[in-house]
Amino acid sequence: MFFQNLDNFVSELIKQYSHQILMLVYLIPLIIIYLIYLYCKYRVHRRSSQVLKEAIEDGMTQPASLHPVINHNRCIGCRACVIACPESHNHVLGMINNKAVLTNPAACIGHGPCKDVCPVDAITLVFGTEERGVEIPNVDKNFETNVPGVFIAGEIGGMGLIHNAINQGIQAMNAIYHKIKGDQNNGDLDVVIVGAGPAGIAASLAAMEKNLKFKTIEQDSLGGVVAHYPRGKLVMTEPVELPLEGKVPIKETSKEELLGFWQKVVKKTGLKIDFNERVKTVKPHENGFEVILEKGVLKTRAVLLAIGRQGTPRKLEVEGEDLSKVVYRLVDAEQFRNQHVLVVGGGDSALEAAYSISQEPGTRVSLSYRGEAFTRAKKKNRENVKSAADEGKLQIFFNSQVLKIEPHSVLLEQDGNQIKLENDAVIVCIGGVLPTGFLQDIGIKYDTKFGTT
Repeated sequence: MFFQNLDNFVSELIKQYSHQILMLVYLIPLIIIYLIYLYCKYRVHRRSSQVLKEAIEDGMTQPASLHPVINHNRCIGCRACVIACPESHNHVLGMINNKAVLTNPAACIGHGPCKDVCPVDAITLVFGTEERGVEIPNVDKNFETNVPGVFIAGEIGGMGLIHNAINQGIQAMNAIYHKIKGDQNNGDLDVVIVGAGPAGIAASLAAMEKNLKFKTIEQDSLGGVVAHYPRGKLVMTEPVELPLEGKVPIKETSKEELLGFWQKVVKKTGLKIDFNERVKTVKPHENGFEVILEKGVLKTRAVLLAIGRQGTPRKLEVEGEDLSKVVYRLVDAEQFRNQHVLVVGGGDSALEAAYSISQEPGTRVSLSYRGEAFTRAKKKNRENVKSAADEGKLQIFFNSQVLKIEPHSVLLEQDGNQIKLENDAVIVCIGGVLPTGFLQDIGIKYDTKFGTT
């Protein structure tokens, strides 16, 4: 009797509150899902805030070139830009307070898909910031400068991405072809291409395709700035169409694979490049220009400058710097195994070089910097160098400078004292002489962009 009454009581409760019970059955899972959603948003917010905090602490808040500016009044927090960014592994874009934020500005290299995927047009791509302007050569839609007959393509024009550089090199060469087509050829070159990076190679192939009389010169090595990326570094690019080669379905590759591809293209097409040739200046001459080299003069009707923004490496200007053991970029740490190496500089490139070499077996590394602390380097690089120094793999000389480089040693000065170190190799990482003066000497005008397109 008791159980029958209890059963009736429960049945009445279910009938009376069936609607509420049904609502709970559906509501509880929704609440759980919503809580998980909030937790995930919090984690993204926390990580993005930490990345931004570290960028501010490291002083890495200024983008190098083209970058997004986000209108938070329009941003709806959909994360489409964050997902689309090819540099997501560097946390370039993040979400803070449900708004997209440029959390790692210094790592942004201007890919641009963030703008393309934004559903509310909240992103604008600009050069420079209000605090620091970026000087961009003044060129028209055909990449011709204010000096008629002188063209610019690639990184020096503010667009450092490989596929952009390739397309610009081809477009610039097409414009040169149409500009000089029909002109009387007095035996001079049709065009001199300065630089053998992606833009210079693409332009050279386009010149070959159009049967132009040209010469390509390069002060360093094939590949331009790509040749000096750290070993194995991934290079983000997009499929492109190369003259004489066709469609190149490259989207993500390593530095070594990309350089190997360029070498195959050069060999297959028979493209000739004059390496170790440095241009001093370009001067008007009759119906064209004289390209003044360190080793001679080239006469041409047009010039295409496909050089990088880094320019010529800055030198120490000390005795012995011309020795073959002195280099200005680290390409492969492994080549310095079992050697005494001195790295000079206090920026990220110097610290990265010193640390990576110190991890090679049998290597003894010294790091010389004129300052009292590594204030210009990222926190991670500072920590790595400190860790290597604590382990005895790396010796740091603050407030020091190189006095002399000898075949088997190097002489430093630190706080008035001279220190002689055994040495097999010297890597100088003290920046470069920007090509601004070189271009201005030619007569090319610059626009300074302070957060504008």
